[in-house]
Amino acid sequence: MGAQIREIKPAKRVVEVGLHSHIRGLGLDEKGDPITVADGLVGQIEARRSAAVVVGLVKQGKFQGKGVLLVGPPGTGKTALAYAMARELGEDTPFVTLHASEVYSLEAKKTEVLMRAVRKAIGIRIRETRRVYEGAIKEIKIAYGKHPFNPYLKIPKESKITLETKDDNLTLTVGEEITSQLLKLGIKRGDLIWIDAETGVVHKVGRVKGIEKAKYYDVDVWEVSEELPGGSVKKEKEITRVFTFNDLDVAVASQRISLIGFLGVELEREIDEEIRRTVNLQVKKLIDEGRGELIPGVLFIDDVHMLDLECYAFLSKIMESEFAPIIIMATNRGITKIYGTDIESPHGVPLDILDRLLIIPMRPYTREEIREIVKIRSEEEEVALTSDALEALTDLGVRYSLRYAIQILRPASIVASKKGRSEVKAEDVEEVSKLFIDTRRSIEFIREFEEKLLK
Repeated sequence: MGAQIREIKPAKRVVEVGLHSHIRGLGLDEKGDPITVADGLVGQIEARRSAAVVVGLVKQGKFQGKGVLLVGPPGTGKTALAYAMARELGEDTPFVTLHASEVYSLEAKKTEVLMRAVRKAIGIRIRETRRVYEGAIKEIKIAYGKHPFNPYLKIPKESKITLETKDDNLTLTVGEEITSQLLKLGIKRGDLIWIDAETGVVHKVGRVKGIEKAKYYDVDVWEVSEELPGGSVKKEKEITRVFTFNDLDVAVASQRISLIGFLGVELEREIDEEIRRTVNLQVKKLIDEGRGELIPGVLFIDDVHMLDLECYAFLSKIMESEFAPIIIMATNRGITKIYGTDIESPHGVPLDILDRLLIIPMRPYTREEIREIVKIRSEEEEVALTSDALEALTDLGVRYSLRYAIQILRPASIVASKKGRSEVKAEDVEEVSKLFIDTRRSIEFIREFEEKLLK
Protein backbone atom coordinates (compact mmCIF):
# COMPACT_ATOMS: atom_id res chain seq x y z
CA MET A 1 0.00 0.00 0.00
CA GLY A 2 1.50 3.34 -1.00
CA ALA A 3 1.68 6.47 1.11
CA GLN A 4 -1.15 8.05 -0.87
CA ILE A 5 -3.95 6.49 1.20
CA ARG A 6 -2.12 6.55 4.51
CA GLU A 7 -2.10 10.34 4.72
CA ILE A 8 -5.81 10.88 4.01
CA LYS A 9 -8.16 12.06 6.73
CA PRO A 10 -11.77 10.92 6.37
CA ALA A 11 -14.28 13.71 5.94
CA LYS A 12 -16.12 14.62 9.15
CA ARG A 13 -19.84 14.10 9.13
CA VAL A 14 -21.94 17.15 9.75
CA VAL A 15 -24.96 16.30 11.89
CA GLU A 16 -27.94 18.49 11.22
CA VAL A 17 -31.72 18.27 11.23
CA GLY A 18 -32.42 17.37 7.64
CA LEU A 19 -35.59 16.03 6.06
CA HIS A 20 -34.55 12.45 6.80
CA SER A 21 -32.23 12.80 9.81
CA HIS A 22 -34.78 10.98 11.99
CA ILE A 23 -34.62 7.78 9.91
CA ARG A 24 -32.58 4.96 11.45
CA GLY A 25 -33.51 2.00 9.24
CA LEU A 26 -36.37 0.18 7.54
CA GLY A 27 -38.22 -0.39 10.81
CA LEU A 28 -38.30 -4.21 10.70
CA ASP A 29 -39.26 -6.66 13.44
CA GLU A 30 -37.20 -9.72 14.42
CA LYS A 31 -38.73 -11.68 11.52
CA GLY A 32 -37.79 -8.98 9.02
CA ASP A 33 -41.33 -7.68 8.50
CA PRO A 34 -41.98 -3.91 8.49
CA ILE A 35 -43.58 -2.34 11.58
CA THR A 36 -46.21 0.29 10.73
CA VAL A 37 -44.34 3.06 12.59
CA ALA A 38 -40.69 2.34 13.37
CA ASP A 39 -37.18 3.78 12.90
CA GLY A 40 -38.68 7.06 11.65
CA LEU A 41 -40.67 5.46 8.82
CA VAL A 42 -44.45 5.42 8.58
CA GLY A 43 -46.58 3.15 6.39
CA GLN A 44 -45.42 2.06 2.90
CA ILE A 45 -45.42 -1.52 4.22
CA GLU A 46 -45.22 -3.17 0.79
CA ALA A 47 -42.41 -0.89 -0.40
CA ARG A 48 -40.44 -1.43 2.82
CA ARG A 49 -40.89 -5.19 2.51
CA SER A 50 -39.47 -5.00 -1.03
CA ALA A 51 -36.59 -2.82 0.20
CA ALA A 52 -35.80 -5.37 2.92
CA VAL A 53 -35.44 -8.07 0.25
CA VAL A 54 -33.02 -5.83 -1.68
CA VAL A 55 -30.97 -5.22 1.49
CA GLY A 56 -30.84 -8.99 2.02
CA LEU A 57 -29.55 -9.53 -1.52
CA VAL A 58 -26.88 -6.86 -1.02
CA LYS A 59 -25.70 -8.41 2.25
CA GLN A 60 -25.43 -11.79 0.53
CA GLY A 61 -23.41 -10.25 -2.31
CA LYS A 62 -26.04 -11.19 -4.92
CA PHE A 63 -27.03 -7.78 -6.24
CA GLN A 64 -24.29 -7.11 -8.81
CA GLY A 65 -25.57 -5.91 -12.17
CA LYS A 66 -28.88 -4.76 -10.74
CA GLY A 67 -30.43 -1.52 -9.51
CA VAL A 68 -33.63 -0.25 -7.89
CA LEU A 69 -36.25 2.11 -9.29
CA LEU A 70 -38.67 3.78 -6.86
CA VAL A 71 -41.82 4.92 -8.64
CA GLY A 72 -44.54 7.07 -7.12
CA PRO A 73 -46.19 10.50 -6.94
CA PRO A 74 -44.31 13.39 -5.27
CA GLY A 75 -44.20 13.25 -1.48
CA THR A 76 -44.52 9.48 -1.09
CA GLY A 77 -41.19 8.99 0.68
CA LYS A 78 -38.89 7.80 -2.13
CA THR A 79 -35.80 9.55 -0.76
CA ALA A 80 -36.70 8.46 2.78
CA LEU A 81 -36.88 4.81 1.70
CA ALA A 82 -33.51 4.99 -0.09
CA TYR A 83 -31.92 6.58 2.99
CA ALA A 84 -33.50 3.91 5.23
CA MET A 85 -31.95 1.18 3.06
CA ALA A 86 -28.52 2.74 3.50
CA ARG A 87 -28.96 2.91 7.28
CA GLU A 88 -30.17 -0.70 7.31
CA LEU A 89 -26.90 -1.73 5.64
CA GLY A 90 -24.83 -0.17 8.44
CA GLU A 91 -23.86 3.11 10.10
CA ASP A 92 -20.71 3.50 7.96
CA THR A 93 -22.57 2.89 4.68
CA PRO A 94 -22.07 5.94 2.42
CA PHE A 95 -25.26 7.58 1.16
CA VAL A 96 -24.92 9.96 -1.78
CA THR A 97 -27.82 11.91 -3.26
CA LEU A 98 -27.57 13.16 -6.84
CA HIS A 99 -30.30 15.04 -8.66
CA ALA A 100 -30.30 14.05 -12.32
CA SER A 101 -30.02 17.69 -13.41
CA GLU A 102 -26.62 17.95 -11.65
CA VAL A 103 -24.92 15.82 -14.30
CA TYR A 104 -25.27 18.64 -16.81
CA SER A 105 -22.44 20.63 -15.29
CA LEU A 106 -20.36 23.17 -17.19
CA GLU A 107 -17.23 22.23 -15.22
CA ALA A 108 -17.08 18.52 -16.00
CA LYS A 109 -18.39 15.92 -18.43
CA LYS A 110 -21.62 14.10 -17.60
CA THR A 111 -19.81 10.82 -17.10
CA GLU A 112 -17.27 12.49 -14.79
CA VAL A 113 -20.03 13.90 -12.55
CA LEU A 114 -21.65 10.46 -12.40
CA MET A 115 -18.33 8.73 -11.74
CA ARG A 116 -17.53 11.06 -8.83
CA ALA A 117 -20.93 10.32 -7.31
CA VAL A 118 -20.37 6.59 -7.80
CA ARG A 119 -16.93 6.74 -6.13
CA LYS A 120 -18.32 8.76 -3.22
CA ALA A 121 -20.88 6.01 -2.69
CA ILE A 122 -18.29 3.23 -2.26
CA GLY A 123 -16.36 3.02 0.99
CA ILE A 124 -13.48 0.98 2.35
CA ARG A 125 -12.84 0.27 6.02
CA ILE A 126 -9.06 0.15 6.51
CA ARG A 127 -7.49 -1.56 9.51
CA GLU A 128 -3.86 -0.73 10.23
CA THR A 129 -1.46 -1.50 13.05
CA ARG A 130 0.56 1.65 13.69
CA ARG A 131 3.40 2.58 16.01
CA VAL A 132 2.11 5.41 18.18
CA TYR A 133 2.84 7.45 21.28
CA GLU A 134 -0.31 7.56 23.39
CA GLY A 135 -1.04 9.10 26.79
CA ALA A 136 -2.29 12.08 28.74
CA ILE A 137 -0.36 15.37 28.55
CA LYS A 138 1.37 15.84 31.92
CA GLU A 139 3.65 18.67 30.81
CA ILE A 140 3.97 20.74 27.63
CA LYS A 141 6.58 23.40 26.85
CA ILE A 142 6.84 25.20 23.51
CA ALA A 143 10.01 26.90 22.28
CA TYR A 144 9.71 29.85 19.88
CA GLY A 145 12.29 31.19 17.42
CA LYS A 146 12.63 34.12 15.06
CA HIS A 147 10.77 34.14 11.79
CA PRO A 148 13.23 33.72 8.86
CA PHE A 149 11.89 36.82 7.08
CA ASN A 150 10.57 38.94 9.94
CA PRO A 151 12.92 39.34 12.93
CA TYR A 152 10.11 40.88 15.03
CA LEU A 153 7.87 37.83 14.65
CA LYS A 154 8.36 34.63 16.63
CA ILE A 155 7.16 31.25 15.42
CA PRO A 156 6.97 27.85 17.20
CA LYS A 157 10.13 25.84 16.53
CA GLU A 158 9.85 22.81 18.79
CA SER A 159 8.15 21.54 21.92
CA LYS A 160 8.75 19.16 24.77
CA ILE A 161 5.79 17.08 25.94
CA THR A 162 5.46 14.51 28.69
CA LEU A 163 2.95 11.73 28.07
CA GLU A 164 1.67 9.65 30.96
CA THR A 165 -0.24 6.37 31.33
CA LYS A 166 -0.98 4.22 34.39
CA ASP A 167 2.19 2.23 33.79
CA ASP A 168 4.55 4.56 31.95
CA ASN A 169 5.87 8.09 31.61
CA LEU A 170 7.76 9.41 28.59
CA THR A 171 9.11 12.84 27.60
CA LEU A 172 9.36 13.60 23.88
CA THR A 173 10.99 16.48 22.01
CA VAL A 174 9.11 17.12 18.77
CA GLY A 175 9.79 19.39 15.82
CA GLU A 176 8.05 22.32 14.19
CA GLU A 177 5.43 20.34 12.25
CA ILE A 178 4.11 18.42 15.26
CA THR A 179 4.34 21.54 17.41
CA SER A 180 2.13 23.40 14.94
CA GLN A 181 -0.46 20.62 15.22
CA LEU A 182 -0.36 20.77 19.03
CA LEU A 183 -1.06 24.51 18.89
CA LYS A 184 -3.78 24.15 16.26
CA LEU A 185 -5.57 21.50 18.35
CA GLY A 186 -5.13 23.59 21.49
CA ILE A 187 -3.39 20.73 23.32
CA LYS A 188 -2.92 21.36 27.06
CA ARG A 189 -2.36 19.50 30.32
CA GLY A 190 -4.92 16.76 30.86
CA ASP A 191 -5.59 16.11 27.16
CA LEU A 192 -5.47 12.50 26.00
CA ILE A 193 -3.66 12.27 22.64
CA TRP A 194 -1.83 9.89 20.39
CA ILE A 195 0.84 10.69 17.81
CA ASP A 196 1.45 8.50 14.76
CA ALA A 197 5.15 7.63 14.93
CA GLU A 198 5.44 7.27 11.15
CA THR A 199 3.51 10.29 9.88
CA GLY A 200 3.67 12.60 12.93
CA VAL A 201 -0.09 13.23 12.78
CA VAL A 202 -1.51 14.24 16.17
CA HIS A 203 -4.96 13.02 17.29
CA LYS A 204 -6.80 14.44 20.30
CA VAL A 205 -9.05 11.80 21.89
CA GLY A 206 -10.40 13.55 25.00
CA ARG A 207 -9.36 14.59 28.49
CA VAL A 208 -8.30 12.70 31.62
CA LYS A 209 -8.99 13.76 35.21
CA GLY A 210 -6.36 13.88 37.91
CA ILE A 211 -3.46 15.46 35.98
CA GLU A 212 -1.54 17.92 38.18
CA LYS A 213 -1.96 21.64 37.25
CA ALA A 214 -4.57 20.76 34.59
CA LYS A 215 -7.74 22.88 34.50
CA TYR A 216 -11.13 21.18 34.34
CA TYR A 217 -14.56 22.63 33.62
CA ASP A 218 -18.09 21.65 34.57
CA VAL A 219 -19.03 21.73 30.88
CA ASP A 220 -16.45 20.55 28.31
CA VAL A 221 -16.76 19.80 24.60
CA TRP A 222 -14.38 16.85 25.00
CA GLU A 223 -15.21 13.58 26.74
CA VAL A 224 -13.51 13.44 30.15
CA SER A 225 -12.28 10.05 31.39
CA GLU A 226 -11.96 9.24 35.08
CA GLU A 227 -8.70 7.32 34.75
CA LEU A 228 -5.52 7.14 32.69
CA PRO A 229 -5.12 4.53 29.93
CA GLY A 230 -2.84 1.59 30.75
CA GLY A 231 0.22 0.13 29.08
CA SER A 232 3.31 1.79 27.63
CA VAL A 233 3.33 5.23 26.04
CA LYS A 234 5.06 3.82 22.96
CA LYS A 235 2.96 1.00 21.58
CA GLU A 236 1.40 -0.59 18.54
CA LYS A 237 -2.23 0.44 18.03
CA GLU A 238 -4.82 -0.99 15.66
CA ILE A 239 -6.60 1.87 13.87
CA THR A 240 -9.76 1.55 11.81
CA ARG A 241 -10.66 4.32 9.37
CA VAL A 242 -13.34 4.61 6.69
CA PHE A 243 -12.70 6.35 3.37
CA THR A 244 -14.69 6.66 0.17
CA PHE A 245 -13.10 5.79 -3.15
CA ASN A 246 -13.42 9.46 -4.08
CA ASP A 247 -11.36 10.40 -1.00
CA LEU A 248 -8.60 8.12 -2.27
CA ASP A 249 -8.90 9.42 -5.85
CA VAL A 250 -8.55 13.02 -4.69
CA ALA A 251 -5.60 12.18 -2.41
CA VAL A 252 -3.62 10.46 -5.15
CA ALA A 253 -4.55 13.15 -7.68
CA SER A 254 -3.50 15.94 -5.30
CA GLN A 255 0.00 14.47 -5.01
CA ARG A 256 0.37 14.50 -8.78
CA ILE A 257 -1.29 17.91 -9.06
CA SER A 258 1.20 19.49 -6.66
CA LEU A 259 4.06 18.50 -8.96
CA ILE A 260 2.23 19.50 -12.15
CA GLY A 261 1.19 22.82 -10.60
CA PHE A 262 4.78 23.46 -9.59
CA LEU A 263 5.85 22.97 -13.20
CA GLY A 264 3.29 25.58 -14.30
CA VAL A 265 0.97 23.23 -16.21
CA GLU A 266 -2.75 24.03 -16.03
CA LEU A 267 -4.62 21.43 -13.93
CA GLU A 268 -7.49 19.39 -15.31
CA ARG A 269 -10.87 19.55 -13.63
CA GLU A 270 -11.37 15.81 -14.07
CA ILE A 271 -9.60 12.93 -12.40
CA ASP A 272 -7.60 10.79 -14.80
CA GLU A 273 -8.75 7.18 -15.21
CA GLU A 274 -5.19 6.03 -14.56
CA ILE A 275 -5.46 7.47 -11.05
CA ARG A 276 -8.71 5.59 -10.43
CA ARG A 277 -7.15 2.34 -11.70
CA THR A 278 -4.23 2.89 -9.31
CA VAL A 279 -6.62 3.37 -6.40
CA ASN A 280 -8.58 0.25 -7.39
CA LEU A 281 -5.38 -1.81 -7.38
CA GLN A 282 -4.40 -0.45 -3.97
CA VAL A 283 -7.87 -1.23 -2.59
CA LYS A 284 -7.73 -4.79 -3.97
CA LYS A 285 -4.36 -5.29 -2.31
CA LEU A 286 -5.73 -4.09 1.04
CA ILE A 287 -8.71 -6.44 0.76
CA ASP A 288 -6.55 -9.42 -0.30
CA GLU A 289 -4.21 -8.81 2.65
CA GLY A 290 -7.16 -8.68 5.05
CA ARG A 291 -6.44 -5.07 6.00
CA GLY A 292 -9.44 -3.60 4.21
CA GLU A 293 -13.16 -4.27 3.96
CA LEU A 294 -15.32 -3.00 1.11
CA ILE A 295 -18.45 -1.03 2.06
CA PRO A 296 -20.87 -0.79 -0.88
CA GLY A 297 -22.86 2.40 -0.32
CA VAL A 298 -26.03 3.79 -1.86
CA LEU A 299 -26.13 6.21 -4.80
CA PHE A 300 -29.59 7.74 -4.93
CA ILE A 301 -30.45 9.46 -8.23
CA ASP A 302 -33.61 11.54 -7.96
CA ASP A 303 -35.73 12.54 -10.98
CA VAL A 304 -33.86 9.95 -13.02
CA HIS A 305 -36.09 10.67 -16.04
CA MET A 306 -33.89 13.73 -16.67
CA LEU A 307 -30.90 11.57 -17.62
CA ASP A 308 -30.09 11.03 -21.30
CA LEU A 309 -29.05 7.90 -23.19
CA GLU A 310 -25.33 8.51 -22.61
CA CYS A 311 -25.88 8.63 -18.84
CA TYR A 312 -27.97 5.45 -18.87
CA ALA A 313 -25.28 3.63 -20.89
CA PHE A 314 -22.68 4.73 -18.36
CA LEU A 315 -24.78 3.58 -15.39
CA SER A 316 -25.35 0.22 -17.09
CA LYS A 317 -21.58 -0.21 -17.32
CA ILE A 318 -21.15 0.80 -13.66
CA MET A 319 -23.69 -1.80 -12.48
CA GLU A 320 -21.56 -4.52 -14.08
CA SER A 321 -18.25 -3.23 -12.71
CA GLU A 322 -16.28 -4.85 -9.91
CA PHE A 323 -16.59 -1.85 -7.58
CA ALA A 324 -20.16 -0.56 -7.71
CA PRO A 325 -22.55 0.98 -5.18
CA ILE A 326 -26.22 0.10 -4.85
CA ILE A 327 -27.83 2.40 -7.42
CA ILE A 328 -31.33 3.50 -6.42
CA MET A 329 -33.24 5.67 -8.87
CA ALA A 330 -36.49 7.56 -8.30
CA THR A 331 -39.07 9.13 -10.58
CA ASN A 332 -42.60 10.50 -10.42
CA ARG A 333 -43.24 10.20 -14.18
CA GLY A 334 -45.49 7.78 -16.07
CA ILE A 335 -45.13 7.17 -19.82
CA THR A 336 -42.87 9.96 -21.00
CA LYS A 337 -40.11 10.68 -23.51
CA ILE A 338 -36.54 9.66 -22.78
CA TYR A 339 -34.65 12.89 -22.22
CA GLY A 340 -33.17 14.26 -25.46
CA THR A 341 -35.12 11.88 -27.72
CA ASP A 342 -38.63 11.41 -29.15
CA ILE A 343 -38.78 7.86 -27.79
CA GLU A 344 -41.49 7.25 -25.19
CA SER A 345 -40.85 4.76 -22.42
CA PRO A 346 -42.26 3.91 -18.97
CA HIS A 347 -40.94 6.50 -16.49
CA GLY A 348 -38.69 7.97 -19.19
CA VAL A 349 -36.17 5.15 -18.66
CA PRO A 350 -34.88 3.05 -21.60
CA LEU A 351 -36.32 -0.48 -21.65
CA ASP A 352 -32.90 -2.16 -21.56
CA ILE A 353 -32.17 -0.30 -18.29
CA LEU A 354 -35.63 -1.09 -16.88
CA ASP A 355 -34.86 -4.80 -17.37
CA ARG A 356 -31.95 -4.41 -14.93
CA LEU A 357 -34.00 -2.67 -12.24
CA LEU A 358 -36.15 -3.97 -9.43
CA ILE A 359 -39.12 -1.58 -9.51
CA ILE A 360 -40.72 -0.69 -6.17
CA PRO A 361 -44.06 1.22 -6.29
CA MET A 362 -44.66 3.96 -3.70
CA ARG A 363 -48.35 4.64 -3.01
CA PRO A 364 -49.82 7.89 -1.57
CA TYR A 365 -50.03 8.11 2.23
CA THR A 366 -53.32 7.75 4.09
CA ARG A 367 -54.60 10.49 6.41
CA GLU A 368 -53.45 8.58 9.50
CA GLU A 369 -49.96 8.12 8.03
CA ILE A 370 -49.71 11.81 7.14
CA ARG A 371 -50.65 12.75 10.72
CA GLU A 372 -47.99 10.41 12.12
CA ILE A 373 -45.29 11.75 9.76
CA VAL A 374 -46.12 15.37 10.65
CA LYS A 375 -45.96 14.42 14.33
CA ILE A 376 -42.53 12.80 13.91
CA ARG A 377 -41.18 15.80 11.99
CA SER A 378 -42.48 18.24 14.61
CA GLU A 379 -40.66 16.30 17.31
CA GLU A 380 -37.49 16.14 15.22
CA GLU A 381 -37.56 19.90 14.61
CA GLU A 382 -38.60 20.57 18.22
CA VAL A 383 -41.83 22.32 17.21
CA ALA A 384 -44.53 21.88 19.88
CA LEU A 385 -48.01 21.40 18.38
CA THR A 386 -51.45 21.45 19.97
CA SER A 387 -53.78 18.63 18.91
CA ASP A 388 -55.75 21.14 16.82
CA ALA A 389 -52.57 22.31 15.06
CA LEU A 390 -51.61 18.71 14.29
CA GLU A 391 -55.04 18.11 12.76
CA ALA A 392 -54.81 21.36 10.76
CA LEU A 393 -51.44 20.34 9.32
CA THR A 394 -52.82 16.88 8.56
CA ASP A 395 -55.70 18.49 6.67
CA LEU A 396 -53.23 20.51 4.60
CA GLY A 397 -51.20 17.37 3.90
CA VAL A 398 -54.30 15.55 2.65
CA ARG A 399 -55.67 18.51 0.67
CA TYR A 400 -52.41 19.66 -0.88
CA SER A 401 -49.31 17.57 -0.14
CA LEU A 402 -47.29 16.11 2.71
CA ARG A 403 -44.28 18.21 1.70
CA TYR A 404 -46.33 21.39 1.99
CA ALA A 405 -47.53 20.44 5.49
CA ILE A 406 -43.96 19.76 6.65
CA GLN A 407 -42.59 22.91 5.00
CA ILE A 408 -44.87 25.22 6.99
CA LEU A 409 -44.01 23.61 10.36
CA ARG A 410 -41.12 25.94 11.10
CA PRO A 411 -42.83 29.13 9.78
CA ALA A 412 -45.82 28.31 12.00
CA SER A 413 -43.53 28.07 15.04
CA ILE A 414 -42.09 31.51 14.22
CA VAL A 415 -45.59 32.99 14.00
CA ALA A 416 -46.45 31.41 17.37
CA SER A 417 -43.26 32.74 19.01
CA LYS A 418 -44.07 36.28 17.83
CA LYS A 419 -47.35 35.94 19.70
CA GLY A 420 -45.47 34.95 22.85
CA ARG A 421 -46.31 31.24 22.68
CA SER A 422 -44.01 28.21 22.60
CA GLU A 423 -46.75 25.97 21.23
CA VAL A 424 -48.19 26.18 17.72
CA LYS A 425 -51.98 26.43 17.49
CA ALA A 426 -54.36 25.79 14.58
CA GLU A 427 -54.73 29.54 14.03
CA ASP A 428 -50.95 29.81 13.43
CA VAL A 429 -51.11 27.05 10.84
CA GLU A 430 -54.02 28.78 9.10
CA GLU A 431 -52.18 32.11 9.09
CA VAL A 432 -49.02 30.60 7.60
CA SER A 433 -51.00 28.68 4.96
CA LYS A 434 -52.29 32.05 3.73
CA LEU A 435 -48.79 33.53 3.66
CA PHE A 436 -47.27 30.65 1.68
CA ILE A 437 -49.42 29.01 -0.96
CA ASP A 438 -49.01 25.48 -2.30
CA THR A 439 -48.59 24.36 -5.92
CA ARG A 440 -52.34 24.04 -6.60
CA ARG A 441 -53.13 27.53 -5.34
CA SER A 442 -50.13 28.81 -7.26
CA ILE A 443 -51.70 27.45 -10.46
CA GLU A 444 -55.01 29.10 -9.55
CA PHE A 445 -53.11 32.37 -9.00
CA ILE A 446 -51.52 32.04 -12.44
CA ARG A 447 -54.87 31.47 -14.09
CA GLU A 448 -56.43 34.44 -12.30
CA PHE A 449 -53.69 36.83 -13.42
CA GLU A 450 -52.71 35.04 -16.62
CA GLU A 451 -53.08 38.13 -18.78
CA LYS A 452 -50.81 40.23 -16.52
CA LEU A 453 -48.05 37.67 -16.07
CA LEU A 454 -45.17 37.49 -18.54
CA LYS A 455 -44.88 34.49 -20.82
